[in-house]
Order: sequence, then C-alpha cells, then structure tokens
Amino acid sequence: MIETVKKLCALSGVSSFEDEVRDYIRDRVSPYADQVRVDAMGNLIVFKKGAKATGNKLMLCAHMDEVGLIVREITDEGYLKFSCVGGIDRRVLLGKQVLIGANRVPGILGLKAIHMTTPEERKKVPPLTDYYIDIGAGDRQSAEHLVELGDCCVFAGDVVQFGDGMLKAKAIDDRVGCAVLVKLLEEELPMDCTFVFTVQEEVGTRGAFGAAFSVTPEIALVLEGTTAADNPALDEHTQVCWPGRGPVISWMDGSAIYDRALFELLRDLAREHNVPWQMKHYLSGGTDAGAIQRTKTGVRVTGISAAVRYLHAPSSVASISDMEHMLTLARLFVAAMAERS
Repeated sequence: MIETVKKLCALSGVSSFEDEVRDYIRDRVSPYADQVRVDAMGNLIVFKKGAKATGNKLMLCAHMDEVGLIVREITDEGYLKFSCVGGIDRRVLLGKQVLIGANRVPGILGLKAIHMTTPEERKKVPPLTDYYIDIGAGDRQSAEHLVELGDCCVFAGDVVQFGDGMLKAKAIDDRVGCAVLVKLLEEELPMDCTFVFTVQEEVGTRGAFGAAFSVTPEIALVLEGTTAADNPALDEHTQVCWPGRGPVISWMDGSAIYDRALFELLRDLAREHNVPWQMKHYLSGGTDAGAIQRTKTGVRVTGISAAVRYLHAPSSVASISDMEHMLTLARLFVAAMAERS
C-alpha cells in the first residue's frame, strides 16, 4: 500500500492536467478490470466484476488531481506571474520549488525582500500579485523559450518516510484515496464495483458530478485526504483530527450530510474488526461526495479519509498506518455491501 501511495504522490496531476496520474493508474489496473473508459471530463472509470453480480450499485471514488499554479503572465524581466489552481495558503509559497509545463522547467517562488517591506506589510500575508516565479531567465524572450502562458506548475519535493511511521509528500490529498482503489482493484471482489478516479475535485468537484451521472450508482464510497490541523499551538478541542489515530469516518462536511446508516455501518465495522477510527471535531470544505449525492435522483454517500497535516501545501504529512487502515476499512465495507445485496 505505502509503495503505491509514494509512487502516486510523485506524479504530477494539477487539476485539468491529470494525464500522468491517469495514465499510470490505467496501465496498472487494466489487467484486473472488465471495462476501462475515460469520459469527456477525463475521469477514469473502471468496472470490475465480483463474486456477486450487482451492476453499478456500488461506486468507489477518489480524485486524481492536486492543487498547483498556472502561468498567467511573463514579465519583461523574465519572471512569471501566476494564479492558484485550487485552495492554497499563500503563506506556504515563498521559496518553494515548482516544475513548470510538460518540460518540467524548474522555478522558485519569490517575493520582495524582507528588508524592503514596511512594518505594516510584515504583519500581513502578501497578496498573490506580489509573488512571482523565477526560472532564471534574463528577459521575456528567454522565458518564452522555456514556458508558455497557461502552463501548469506542480510543487516539487521528495517523498520521504520519517519519524514515527509518517510520510511526507505533496498530493497525499488524494493520492492516498487513489492508492486504496488501486489495491482493491488488484484483489478479488465479493461484488461488482465501479471505481472512479475523478478530475478537477480541487476546483469545485467538477469531474465527480459527470462521472456519477454516467455510472448512476445507488451507493458511493469516497476515499479522501482531510485536514488534520492538529497544531500544538491549538487547544485539542479546536483541532480537527489526528494522524495516527485511524481513518476519519465522515458524517458531515461543507458539501454533504453523509448517509446515516452507511456512517453507522463503517463505524460498526471498525469497532468489530478493531480498526482504529475517528471523527472530525471541526467541519469545513467539501469532497466529491457533495457532487455525487445530488446526482439524478440522489445517491447515498459515505466517506473514509486520512488525516493530513499541511493539506494543499508543497509538503503534506500523514500516517502510514492510517493509510493501511483505510484500505482495510474500505475492503470490509465492500464485503458488507455484498452481504446486503
């Protein structure tokens, strides 16, 4: 499981540029699948028959895309101005390395030198317009030989196991969910399942709506990464969830109230099989579940997430044991669904 997560996190897949991730997953799972297709949005939809024929009753979903940047201007001096793709905290940008476009041109995120700022400016997070990307070009013409307007920029950085069973990488949200689906696809299944690897989740859950409309499941399980916010400066009751304490079972977020019976089923399965689990203490944001739930006549949704520190940052941190337990709990859920079908 962890090697699959590490491989997926190393791939580039900013929203609407998910090709590299999709190609890797498609090549890996095709030998195990009965049907593989890519829809108009770019979602990868994989159907696999199980021991019990149930058609499209159950859909398992994870998104392939990650946050990043997109080039919107090249200055006369050869610097790049950019916009964010997805929600990124501007405080984490300074000094970070990115790789730009298909040629993976290296760049460094820069900002006005600290000694040139006023005391008042130092109290505020700089606006995005103050940042730039330095690719080492001497002027506009030199920069235009290397990059083009509209090129995507993906954060660079090594994937590292460290500390007490932790993983540092970009894009743990949601390559951990993709890894769970890949591992399940490589196993024998107790029932038919449709696996959907969605695009453009980070910019408004755009891919999931079309995919769910096409598949038309009765039940959907969404596998995700979610904000931990277990900062030591915060009182525990204000923190969200904690890496290392097990997968997060979703009951509500900013986009959906999850199906109560399915939430209770996941909770009971975790208790019965001694799988550690937790719930969020604070609710914000949303997932593909919100788009899926409102498709056609409605879909019953539930979710399992890994608690991730520094979500949407160039370096996120999550617990390896949580990832393994996500896979275990997802496997138990599919088996329980098969028994009820």
